[in-house]
Amino acid sequence: MAMSSYHRPRIHKARRLGGQILCTIIACLLPLQQALAISLIRDAETEYFIREISEPIFAAAGLNPKAVSSYLVNASSINAFVTGGQNVFMHTGTIQQAETPNEIIGVIAHETGHITGGHLSRSQEAVAAATAPAILGYLLGIGAIFAGAGDAGMALITGGQTVAQRTYLSYSRTQEASADQAALGFLERTGQTGQGLVNFFDKLADQEALSERSQDPYVRTHPLSRERIAALEHRVSESPFKDARDPEEWQEMLELVQAKLHGFIDRPQATFRRYPEKDQSKAARYARAIAYYKIPNTERSVAEMDALIADYPGNAFFHEFKGQALFESGRPVESAAAYRIADQLRPNEPLIMVGLGQSLLATGQDASVTEARAILERATRLEHDYPNGFRILAQAYAQEGNTPMAALATAEQNASSGNLGEAKQWAARAKRELPEGSPAWQRADDISRIEAPNL
Repeated sequence: MAMSSYHRPRIHKARRLGGQILCTIIACLLPLQQALAISLIRDAETEYFIREISEPIFAAAGLNPKAVSSYLVNASSINAFVTGGQNVFMHTGTIQQAETPNEIIGVIAHETGHITGGHLSRSQEAVAAATAPAILGYLLGIGAIFAGAGDAGMALITGGQTVAQRTYLSYSRTQEASADQAALGFLERTGQTGQGLVNFFDKLADQEALSERSQDPYVRTHPLSRERIAALEHRVSESPFKDARDPEEWQEMLELVQAKLHGFIDRPQATFRRYPEKDQSKAARYARAIAYYKIPNTERSVAEMDALIADYPGNAFFHEFKGQALFESGRPVESAAAYRIADQLRPNEPLIMVGLGQSLLATGQDASVTEARAILERATRLEHDYPNGFRILAQAYAQEGNTPMAALATAEQNASSGNLGEAKQWAARAKRELPEGSPAWQRADDISRIEAPNL
């Protein structure tokens, strides 16, 4: 996952996570050597969990939950931040180190307080219209400049902007206190305790005495103090919801997501140590199945998943992962069968639909190609910013001999990746071959007219 050289903000290689893509995209205002190792993760199960616990908070804050985008950054440290309008970025370490969903919910509520408070409004106007890769490339550019790589940093930041201050993602103590109080208000409106936020800050409180290199990045951008934590504790103690507990299903979802993240991100032997064979919990069995897949031992992984599915047949994401393991072992027909069950259990989940479409496409059967193309068209209508979906859709069009639509899908893939130059080239090719004035031609024309954000 680590990158050895600078790149413009673009998706340039990928691994798979839970049936979805793990894109190497530069992220975060960190020392350069750390920033280069960061990537975004796309995973239907983890994103579903985050949506489930986030949307009540967004609604309580007066935001349209559908208008807030959440992104997962592959980093073991604890951090979360908002930028580019209503975009929430969270490190996987924040999820992995949480003991309860309420801790993550508290962090989300706090970051939502920064959104509603407009604490980064002036800075965020510069990137509000950018895609996630462009936003993260911009942040890396700032990090590169302050790490002494000015030329490389400016190459990453396209447009006529001025050099941002290092505190681009930082908040004042006044803003932090304001976001704290807003967060507790959102939590109370949803009948939840603020204790998780207090617990989260307690974990970080002692880090302010550490050197900056040793601190979790959250501490560097969100100044903490014992007085601030004490103020939170006082208000939480007076809340009628101070003893509210997370729904059991949320706790189970968290444990499964944590198992999945450890299974995919950690080395297999580390996963086996964390989840030994004597642990027969659902989460432990899931993590071990993923570790076997990574070794790779596909047969053992699929056997473990079959046993899990026999016990929990209604879990769509178990079927999804089984579909991934089968697909990557060259068994597309069996893979499509597993993905189809996942799709039936979780309809209209774009990332599952893309997995199903890819498996169907790999069978090479004409009827399956036609079905795959229709599924992928629907998936990309639901998920506009998923480059992998458009890439596979382009393959489906190409297999059907529809080169103009293949060109348009490739233009969409590059546009959603932040590669505007390539997107415009493919859009121009599509326009030459599509009927002028048709909806597809109009979309190609729209892409050809996209302007790079003035970051």
